[in-house]
Amino acid sequence: MGIFDFLTGEFIDVIHWTDSTRDTMVWRFEREGHEIKYGAKLTVREGQAAVFIHEGQLADVFTPGLYMLETNNMPILTTLQHWDHGFKSPFKSEVYFVNTTRFSDLKWGTKNPIMLRDPEFGPTRLRAFGTYTVKVSDPAIFMREIVGTDGEFTMDEISYQIRNIILQEFSRVIASSGIPVLDMAANTADLGRLVAEAIDPTMQQYGLTLPELYIENISLPDAVEKALDARTSRGMAGNLDEHMKWKAAEAMTMEGSGAGQAMGMGMGAGLGMQMGGRVAGPWGAPAVAAPPPPPPVEHVWHIADGGDVTGPFSKAAMGRKVTDGTLTRDSMVWTQGQDGWLRAEDVTELAHLFTVMPPPPPGA
Repeated sequence: MGIFDFLTGEFIDVIHWTDSTRDTMVWRFEREGHEIKYGAKLTVREGQAAVFIHEGQLADVFTPGLYMLETNNMPILTTLQHWDHGFKSPFKSEVYFVNTTRFSDLKWGTKNPIMLRDPEFGPTRLRAFGTYTVKVSDPAIFMREIVGTDGEFTMDEISYQIRNIILQEFSRVIASSGIPVLDMAANTADLGRLVAEAIDPTMQQYGLTLPELYIENISLPDAVEKALDARTSRGMAGNLDEHMKWKAAEAMTMEGSGAGQAMGMGMGAGLGMQMGGRVAGPWGAPAVAAPPPPPPVEHVWHIADGGDVTGPFSKAAMGRKVTDGTLTRDSMVWTQGQDGWLRAEDVTELAHLFTVMPPPPPGA
C-alpha cells in the first residue's frame, strides 16, 4: 500500500460549522463531491441542528452533540442506502447546518394605515410598528418548506414573508379586539401576545416559531392627533372665564416686550368687550336672549278593563270618560314613566277629575 493510500485510509473527516454572520439560518457543508467518509466525526454545537440530505431525500437530523457517522446512529440514511453491517466505504450526502437560536430585534410595521371602528371616535385609521423574535422549531420542516437546496439561507430571505403574516394577523386582532384607541397604549403587551398566538399556527407550517412580538408604538393620523390635542387643551383650560382672566394677567406681566404689550392690548380688548356685555345686561338689552323653556310633556293614558287595554287617551279625553261614567275611581290606568298599573284616583294628575263628581254613597 502506498503512502497516499495509507494517509487516505487514516484520514477522518470532521464536519462542523461555526457561524460569525449572525444572520445565517442555514449553511451547507461544502465537501468535494459531497463524499463523506464512513466513521467521520460530526460536531453539532448548541443552537444548531445538522440535516442530512441523501439523493434529494431528507434523511437524519442531528441535535447538539458529537457523533461518529456510522450505521448505528444514521438509521434513516442506512435504510435509504440499504447498507449492511460491513459497510466501510465513503458515501455521498449533503449536510446542512440549521441555526436554531433566536433571531432578535427584527423590525415590523404597517406600510398602510389600518382601518377600524373605534367605540369613541368611530371609523378611524392607525399605524403601528415594533420588533419580533423568530426561531427554527423544526429543522426538517424548515428545510422542506422554505430552504430547499439553498446553500446559504439568511434571515433576510424570509423576513419579508414573516412581516406580511404579522401585519395580516395584527390587522385582524386590532379590528376585532374592541379596545378603544386611547387605551391601546396600556394594552400593547396583551395585543402583542394575541398577535403572536394568532400567528403561531401559520409559523409552525414553516417549521418556525415566534417566541416574542413587541408593539412599540401605535399612532393615529395627523388630523386625528390634532383633534385630540385640541380636545385635551379644552379640558385643561377648565372654566373659560377664569382661563381668560389668567391669560390677561399673564400678558400684563410681559410689559417689557412688544409681543407682551400687543398680547395685553388684545386680551384687554377682549375682556373689555366681555365686561361691556355684562354691564349692558341690567340696564340695556341682554347680549344673548335666554331661550324659552321647553313645553311641558303631555301624558296619554291607557285603561285596562277585564283584560283588555284601550287607549291612549289624552287628559281631556279622560275627563270626558269620567263624565260619561266609563272611567271610575277604581279603573286601572297606566302612562309612560309610571311604575305599573294604578287606580285612577291614586294618580295625582287624574285624581282631581273625580272631585267634580260626588263619591259613591255609603253602602253602595
